[in-house]
Amino acid sequence: MTATPDIKKLMQELKQKGVKYCIGAYVDIHGVPKGKVVPIDHLEHMAHGSERYTGYALDGLGQAPNDDEITSIPDLNHIIQLPWEPKVAWMPADNGFQGKPYPLNTRVALKNALADAASMGFGFNLGIECEIYVLKQNEDGTLSVPNPDDKLVKPCYDVRGFMDQFTWLDKVATCINDLGWDLYSFDHEDANGQYEFDFQYADALTMCDRLIFFRDMAKHYAKEEGLLATMMPKPFANKTGNGAHFNMSLSDLATGKNAFACDPKDDPRGLGLTKIGYQFIGGILKHGPALCAAFAPTVNSYKRLVRQGAMSYFTWAPVFNSYGSNNRTNSVRVPAGGGRCESRNADGAVNPYLAATLALAAGLEGIREGIDPGEPNEDNLYTISEEARQARGIHFLPQTLQEAVAAFAADPLAERALGKELRDEFVKYKTEEWNAYHLSVSQWEIERYSHMF
Repeated sequence: MTATPDIKKLMQELKQKGVKYCIGAYVDIHGVPKGKVVPIDHLEHMAHGSERYTGYALDGLGQAPNDDEITSIPDLNHIIQLPWEPKVAWMPADNGFQGKPYPLNTRVALKNALADAASMGFGFNLGIECEIYVLKQNEDGTLSVPNPDDKLVKPCYDVRGFMDQFTWLDKVATCINDLGWDLYSFDHEDANGQYEFDFQYADALTMCDRLIFFRDMAKHYAKEEGLLATMMPKPFANKTGNGAHFNMSLSDLATGKNAFACDPKDDPRGLGLTKIGYQFIGGILKHGPALCAAFAPTVNSYKRLVRQGAMSYFTWAPVFNSYGSNNRTNSVRVPAGGGRCESRNADGAVNPYLAATLALAAGLEGIREGIDPGEPNEDNLYTISEEARQARGIHFLPQTLQEAVAAFAADPLAERALGKELRDEFVKYKTEEWNAYHLSVSQWEIERYSHMF
């Protein structure tokens, strides 16, 4: 466990860097950061729970109006001095309740899952690929690609499209590297106005903290350019959606080595995974439908999880509960060289703490129960027959938020991993989200039906 730094010394160091204010940012059930701001001289008080919050005012914290307040406890080992406003120090935070960690906080839930992994001798490493659109918001509120000449049908890796947004890209990339995240690649993604950033993996808690910060940081720099950055899963029906693929592995705490990695020559299936790695995948697949609710947690998510939709070509979206090597028609992929598995269901709206908690719990169950995921699928699942897929036991993942939440509610893993209260809060809010969507009348419906009948 990381030691807590000397608070008075830390405060002095922050003051010398020009910090005047501190934010302890916890997240609600959607993964949206919340918090209060304290002057630097009150950081010690905040670190001991001075900042109190009415949980009833926030989504997913399970409180009634008569309940005692929750507190916010900043993680002093993960402080970021805002590059665009050095007077402010941002730090992730946990919620507390009456002197104890609050179990309905998703970061607390992830810490509990990491402790479970540690009891089995494992650490959990995670890398998250950040896909994001940079768009113009029009006067009527609609979104469009900023450059009207950006009309390539397949703009993936397009250099001109990349250079169109170089100022924003450079700001984001510089911030990532200045923070020590080790950006190793970024590019123009598969849709007009879409980009991807890939930085080095870290322990799961650190990576989840980074994704939360990345979303706000990217939005800030886009706003400086008069634009809107969004990780919304599917901003356009006819363009590729925003994924946030989870690249996962376990480390052996005794040796520090990757518990998933082996020479592909020593792997009978040839993917470069150990028995533990395959069992972890087995747990992910066993609970695939329930995990989908956390990886793809919005109504809009399921506009991304389609084989083709309004596009003229396949989406590459992971709609099947299956695994394989570099075959992107599977929901779980083992990239070249092995040593990790990638869940491709996760999208830009993910609450990373919640999803990582459930994925780790499922993977650990796979190890405990020795679940074999079977042989990897290397066929294009978009084109083979339904009969062939059924014969292999490969099934569709949920195709709507309603279906995913039903699978989540029915799977005992959700309550084991999250506790009953947090599980129930997720079901409650996501059911309300689906109902609100289902009761709304869209412009598509008006245009289609108002003159037809």
